[in-house]
Amino acid sequence: MTWQNWAGTERVTPARVVTPATTDEVAAAVKEASRDRLKVRMIGSGHSFTGAAVAPGVQLRPDRLDGVHAVDRESGLVTVDAGIPLHRLNPLLAGHGLAMEILGDIDRQTLAGAISTGTHGSGAAFGSISTQVRGLELVLADGSVVQCSATERPELFEAARVSFGALGVITKVTLQCVPLYALRAVDAAAPLEEVLDGVDELVAGNDHFEFFWFPHTTTALTRRFQRLPGDTELHPMSRFARTVDDRIVTNIGFEAMLRVGTRFPRLVPGITRFVTTAISARDFTDLAPHVFASERNVRFREGEYFVPRDALVPALRELKRWVDTHDEAVSFPFEVRFVRHDDIWLSPAYERDSAVVAFHQYHRMPHERWFGVCEEVLGAAGGRPHWGKMHRLDASGLREVYPRFDDFVALRDRLDPTGVFANPYLDRVLGPAPEAAPR
Repeated sequence: MTWQNWAGTERVTPARVVTPATTDEVAAAVKEASRDRLKVRMIGSGHSFTGAAVAPGVQLRPDRLDGVHAVDRESGLVTVDAGIPLHRLNPLLAGHGLAMEILGDIDRQTLAGAISTGTHGSGAAFGSISTQVRGLELVLADGSVVQCSATERPELFEAARVSFGALGVITKVTLQCVPLYALRAVDAAAPLEEVLDGVDELVAGNDHFEFFWFPHTTTALTRRFQRLPGDTELHPMSRFARTVDDRIVTNIGFEAMLRVGTRFPRLVPGITRFVTTAISARDFTDLAPHVFASERNVRFREGEYFVPRDALVPALRELKRWVDTHDEAVSFPFEVRFVRHDDIWLSPAYERDSAVVAFHQYHRMPHERWFGVCEEVLGAAGGRPHWGKMHRLDASGLREVYPRFDDFVALRDRLDPTGVFANPYLDRVLGPAPEAAPR
């Protein structure tokens, strides 16, 4: 049976599919794959735009690896199976008066998938989801099961929190959660130049700040979140407003307009201007998972780079100049977010507070030229690519921007010298394992 990811950028027909329910079953599947000289990969929910989860050999599916093992409300430590999707984990945590410290803008990913690719939200004081991890259980290439944390196998822990499955199959995760909290969300449009001129103040003045900007327009759509106690009186978005904005305008209506824009690219600038004006201002308060995550039904391609904070505005202005002087029809917005530095070896925010620029294109429209321009500009600004998003770099280019790249590869080579967990994407971004059989 052929598998493909959400965006339709990757597809494969595995030689074997296994749906393990326990760590022991994962270990057995890895040993059997190795015996049969098959590569093995654990997939997530398919929301990575790259080939990280492609499994031509043995595909491990996470559907049954979704249990909750321990919840300590006092300490906030929670241990769960790695295959649980975020949209199921969040209500389970809320039932215990807990929440994840931060989330990204969708909640369809599995926990292991979100960790492994460095999924993040936005807020200068907050790191990626991987920074919330306090312990991991992994199945290594020889089928052995190991635990790692800041005090137990700390080198493995430093690397495995963002490792896109290269070091082993993550089977359990211990998270540091926080007391359940609410967010007041204020969504409003503002002139793009005003936002760029005042971006540092906007980031510093809000617990969470991000903005969207459609090329071909001069307006930014800003989102400001204030963290509030979990017992705050809630004023959620009305069902009518959510239906109009999130379902009709940004999903059904947008899809219909982009299908027209695919046939008539000259209409795309007008479409982006219309969508910018059609999305209404909003002010509502709800529990954090209901605010962070949004519905995403329109398919697209996406790339994303983490750049130093002071490089953001010049890079965006350069990209705007390019759009204004070329005939490229760019149908999707930039999304700009902010992430605190961390110490995870292959985290794009490694030892650097970052502005994160995501660029997109509707899946029916050509993206190669536009993505190439974005990668050139953001790469020249010192950018590091998000591991779950499309990029063109290989091991030689990634070594230049990730200070601990060689340390990570050396650890991979020790743990998986024959490339049990390899696939074409990992061979490209890390280089082949040292004892991998020739293809």
